[in-house]
Amino acid sequence: FRRLMPEPPLQAGVVLDVGSGVTIVQLPGGGRIKARGQAAVGQTVFVRDDAIEGVAPSLPMEVIEI
Repeated sequence: FRRLMPEPPLQAGVVLDVGSGVTIVQLPGGGRIKARGQAAVGQTVFVRDDAIEGVAPSLPMEVIEI
């Protein structure tokens, strides 16, 4: 049954605040999410399913609205 469900998307965002095990990440579209994991403020990270998967390269982000 789980194979029928799509996987959560991998997103990149910038860390705004770090708490005790919870990190606030701002996504390119302006949204903010709470994610589990460790990162430094200002760092760009990959987030999937509310968990930080790792550090993303610090490249300029381009948002294209469809």
